[in-house]
Amino acid sequence: MPSVESTLLPLNWRHPYDALGTAFYTPVQPAPLTNAHWVAQNHMLAQSMGWPSSVWSSDELLSALTGNEVLQGSQPYATVYSGHQFGVWAGQLGDGRALSLGVLDTLIGPQELQLKGAGKTPYSRMGDGRAVLRSSIREFLCSEAMHGLGIPTTRALCLTGSPDRVLREEVETAAVVTRVAPSFMRFGHLQHFAANGDTASLQLLADHAITQYFPELLSLEGGPKRYTALLARVTRLTAELLARWQAVGFCHGVMNTDNMSLLGLTIDYGPFQFLDGFDPAHICNHSDHQGRYAYARQPQVAYWNLFCLGQAMLPLIEDQDMAIAALETFKTDYPLLVDLAFAAKLGLTGSRADDHTLIDALLQLLAQEKTDLTIFWRRLSHATGQLAVKSLEKAFEPVRDLFINSAPWDKWLPAYVLRLQAQDLAQTSAQMLKTNPKFVLRNHLGEQVIQQAKIGDFSGVQDLLQVLQSPFDEHPAFETWAGFPPDWASSISISCSS
Repeated sequence: MPSVESTLLPLNWRHPYDALGTAFYTPVQPAPLTNAHWVAQNHMLAQSMGWPSSVWSSDELLSALTGNEVLQGSQPYATVYSGHQFGVWAGQLGDGRALSLGVLDTLIGPQELQLKGAGKTPYSRMGDGRAVLRSSIREFLCSEAMHGLGIPTTRALCLTGSPDRVLREEVETAAVVTRVAPSFMRFGHLQHFAANGDTASLQLLADHAITQYFPELLSLEGGPKRYTALLARVTRLTAELLARWQAVGFCHGVMNTDNMSLLGLTIDYGPFQFLDGFDPAHICNHSDHQGRYAYARQPQVAYWNLFCLGQAMLPLIEDQDMAIAALETFKTDYPLLVDLAFAAKLGLTGSRADDHTLIDALLQLLAQEKTDLTIFWRRLSHATGQLAVKSLEKAFEPVRDLFINSAPWDKWLPAYVLRLQAQDLAQTSAQMLKTNPKFVLRNHLGEQVIQQAKIGDFSGVQDLLQVLQSPFDEHPAFETWAGFPPDWASSISISCSS
């Protein structure tokens, strides 16, 4: 495929993998789609990168970000990695339907652009290398929803579509998401070379990760100490990410080691879900027959995945005790981080020894009735501010109404109010409203705009994007999106093909 000189803006592509060699990647040309069209554009992300709004009117950009042309200087490639899937070693995997275009320097730092759904690669195995409109809309929206919530994530620059047919459980139409991140490196990239006994390549890749993404570690003594510090850093980032997931009720659905980011980003949006009712045992992925990736199990799965990463890095660390010590920090960091996250949702300032007991008791009573998580926290945020001008009973009445059996709530509430006694309640409420979102990407909201998009109406995708990018704002025009899910929402099936 010939390259096309960009007339849009200066795009000075860099390709850091070139210095590593083709053992780490394979150059791949994207496969064109017919009659490409815009589905959605992320103007906020483009602006933050320093791109002018005029780029979206360009047929050239539409063609390039669908995979129909290659912009000059870009050298599309797919990377190789391996990993565990559902706890079982799956061997070699790789970018089966993702093509990286290269790295660009932007106003928000160096960013790698990647097309998901642009055709087969050498790592597609039995797949077709394509993505469908349905799942691409979900990834596009959730990437930005997570960013709006302040949760580390890969981003989505735009979404294009085509009438070309793609077979999943049924015949669907094709789409391509342009994903953006400082890096798409996964645990599986390191696992691949460790599994093959290629310590030289493993070291080269680890050094690349340190130089590019963790340059502060270069001040440490090279060798085992530096690699141990890298493992500890990834462990900390993963603990921080999981605490944020759990606090907002996010279920990833397929936490395989190849779906874990070395940079602590949420990556690979497949069968994800934000909880409606709070059910710790909830399994959002209908392909997860054993419930391995249920909401409550996500932290322990993250540790298991980190342990696999530690095993992969052992040839570099050389000392098992050092590796285990780095990994064990997850067991101390995560409980503290998740308690801090829930304390913030409760508006608690400072830290007290009995805060964990207060938080745990609340989560237990929410689980007893599967209380709607997002609505509960939002109502609690408002109620706390009303406590200064209303009686305890009146202030918290909207929250109490969420419980069929309100006795456990009535028993828990006084301890919470006592904990808030010394705080400025108006200020506390305002901070809680910036912590507890009014809007999350519930499954039924995604499904509604997907059904619109299937008949060629993409306005819902763009509207929902706007709301999810500022989920703590009121957005009165979209009040219904903050309401309880309809009964049919529970019947939405999300699987690994989603």
